[in-house]
Amino acid sequence: MARNIDMTALRSFVMVAETGGVTRAAARLHLTQSAVSMQLKRLEEMLGQPLLDRSGRGVALTLQGEQLLSFGKRILELNDEVWSRMTDTAYSGEVRLGVPHDIVYPYIPEVLHRFHHAYPRIRVTLDSSYTRKLKRRYEAGEIDVILTTEDVLDAGGETLDTPQLVWVGAPGGSTWRNRPLRLAFENICIFRAVTQSALDSAGIDWEMAVNSDNTRSVEAAVSADLAIHACIDTTLPPYFERIRHTGALPELPHVRVNMYAASGPDSGPAQALAGMIREAYRGASAMAAQ
Repeated sequence: MARNIDMTALRSFVMVAETGGVTRAAARLHLTQSAVSMQLKRLEEMLGQPLLDRSGRGVALTLQGEQLLSFGKRILELNDEVWSRMTDTAYSGEVRLGVPHDIVYPYIPEVLHRFHHAYPRIRVTLDSSYTRKLKRRYEAGEIDVILTTEDVLDAGGETLDTPQLVWVGAPGGSTWRNRPLRLAFENICIFRAVTQSALDSAGIDWEMAVNSDNTRSVEAAVSADLAIHACIDTTLPPYFERIRHTGALPELPHVRVNMYAASGPDSGPAQALAGMIREAYRGASAMAAQ
């Protein structure tokens, strides 16, 4: 049968132990001395253990009391943290997160899950769009935290990862061998100019097979082996395959995954979310280094 410790009595016990006396503890707790003494007696009876040695002039802890003090502090700290997060208006409201679609996985779903459990009163709105659009909205104050894929880092941001850009095509596909090489990119994809420049430098003829603002159009053309694409090597969807071209295509550069988070007096939830995203990337880097 589960038994529950009286939190009020536990708080009185911890305060008596920390202040060294019932009188001082009662003053801190805004209670009468008799009320604190009654709570201490109730706690001892509940646990069936003597917690205070009353034989001397002052208040001393018994061995059982010393053990309870260690547990009691942790229990009260956790209790107070839960109460603060569930009731403090600083931990309510909305956080707006912007992430390019190609780096939503693998980290963002788990981060959102953790954040929801830690801050259940905060609603997270996820905007999956292109880096350029996300940066414009962030600068306008319309989004609180954004991730970007780019080759530079602007002021106020931090780089979380530097993955490589790789050529991808249909699993088992062969269209990458054809010339002119057919490409599929969204019109404002930040990787489009990078790949075209790499092909031009390598003297490889190319043409755009897909000009679209829709990611699905690109995915359909590539997975049908009608064109190839480029994406970050750690975020390949199952319907794409990295092209093992053995030098037939130019190597592509590394890119930055950057994060920008709002700061200021009302940015606590945004900073908390940014911290969880940072931890997710650092954890992945530590695992990769092992």
